[in-house]
Amino acid sequence: MVFNFYKRVACLLGFFIIAVQFPVIAQQKNQNFCNPLNLNYRFSYDNSSSYREAADPVIHLYKNKYFLYASKSGGYWYADNMLHWTFRPSVTLPVEDYAPTVETIGDTVFFLASGGAGKIYYNLNPLEDNWKVYNAKFQVSMTDPALFKDDDGRVFLYYGCSNRDPIRGVELDPKRLLDTLGSAKVLIGHKSKEHGWEEAGEKNDGGKEGWNEGSWMTKYNGKYYLQYSSPGTEFKVYGDGVYVAEKPLGPFTYMPNSPFSYKPGGFINGAGHGATFQDKYGNYWHVATMTISVRHMFERRVGLFPAFFDREGQLHCNTAFGDYPSLMPNRKMNFEKESTFPGWMLLSYHKPVSASSTLPGHQPELAGDEEVRTWWAASTGNKGEWLQMDLEKPSTIHAIQVNFADEGARLKANDHVKPYQYTISVSEDGKKWHSIVDQSKNTADVTHDYQVLDKAVKARYVKMINYQVPDGNFSISGLRIFGKGTGKLPEAVKTCKVQRDAQDTRHARLDWKAIKGATGYVVYFGNTKNKLYQSAMVYGNPSLELRGLNKGVPYFFRVDAFNENGVTRGTQQ
Repeated sequence: MVFNFYKRVACLLGFFIIAVQFPVIAQQKNQNFCNPLNLNYRFSYDNSSSYREAADPVIHLYKNKYFLYASKSGGYWYADNMLHWTFRPSVTLPVEDYAPTVETIGDTVFFLASGGAGKIYYNLNPLEDNWKVYNAKFQVSMTDPALFKDDDGRVFLYYGCSNRDPIRGVELDPKRLLDTLGSAKVLIGHKSKEHGWEEAGEKNDGGKEGWNEGSWMTKYNGKYYLQYSSPGTEFKVYGDGVYVAEKPLGPFTYMPNSPFSYKPGGFINGAGHGATFQDKYGNYWHVATMTISVRHMFERRVGLFPAFFDREGQLHCNTAFGDYPSLMPNRKMNFEKESTFPGWMLLSYHKPVSASSTLPGHQPELAGDEEVRTWWAASTGNKGEWLQMDLEKPSTIHAIQVNFADEGARLKANDHVKPYQYTISVSEDGKKWHSIVDQSKNTADVTHDYQVLDKAVKARYVKMINYQVPDGNFSISGLRIFGKGTGKLPEAVKTCKVQRDAQDTRHARLDWKAIKGATGYVVYFGNTKNKLYQSAMVYGNPSLELRGLNKGVPYFFRVDAFNENGVTRGTQQ
């Protein structure tokens, strides 16, 4: 059933319960991660406020190692498995420029970042900070560049970052220091009146064109997938769309499943300005920018999501439960049918919280509200400040993500940053405690510390004690506890009413009956029946407003309910 553009319709969901959406990877439980990635996000040089940032990420597989580059990070990272990243400071690259891009040409890695008439750099071994200038007078004045080498050795540059100007592309000459061959072509213009997700605003409700930016090119089965982001890095609806062509410079055709990378709900939002790449096993991934944007619009983080191409050649990205634990595969996967979600549910949502002290305006309950933009803060940063959560019933705990908020920090990029140090203990009765996480001597500067327990524990109470903060107050935007409850799955959502605006079909509103005992809901949607790969997580009211749909395109919907015990899947009719 296709939802008619001009009238209210009902979406009937199944009356039975399915606890698992897709088959899950069978492998060691400790081979997993949780977005945002647990990196040493650096403080900014900005004098207006103190905040951390990393954004516009690219992950590049080179000689069997992964390299992660991001804006304003003072360097880049490398890893063997995308789980444990090592920071590589750099003084030979322009690491204070935005939107880096890298590409392998021959056995050489080339680097370019946003700027006017910039420079192209190269390195034969990026494990070493030994980058050299390859072209000191690169002729293209551009922002948000993306280098792409085709199978035949031809090289192309895609670029653009504007709420007016289009995204362009031009061929480069690998025999002449990557100078341009011919003139640049206009490839993607602004079409927010047709593509609702390109409209500016926190909910695509700003009434004006957003910023089309963040180009990336992926070649698959002989076709060229030009990706771009919109409407702006500070918005929760920041996502990536895609055009496809038979040739690297087009003409390009819009894919109506855009934005294919989209995460407007949950603890941390945004999945835009990213890069699609293959891992060692041939699996596709999409690394993208996630937004906090409280202290500054560029207060951002990095997220990593599975991606895949379906049989029809459409590009998709799995962001459902995209800030919950995710398994890291050690083999070739079918991400269309196999899930990386281990089924560890959130145990900490809106649970009673107490604290040693409270800074006015930053109450303890804000550490459990599933919103990275709010946080609890103690009145000091002293050793011994604590936060305690009551899960209300004994539950099985597999992992904990501690999201530090840097309240009161006055640090800048050049400052020495002391690492967060803390311990976490658990108890079944609130009297007898035992330690499960000891970071009291931690030396790593991380703000989204994800700890997977060697062995799951059963507990009701969780207590975190501060030992050291970098500066300011001990503060937590999310003490997120993952595992399994001991109760029943929620009932299925049986009906969902969908109202699509007859005057503007970019807009739709969904309403369904609240399910008793549900923690939240995941709304899946897509343009084709049984291909509901876009999603939005909803906590609170059983409704969702979508203003980022594509005009004149049909949509199908399904609503799943979830709680601490698992997921109840609805059935699309």
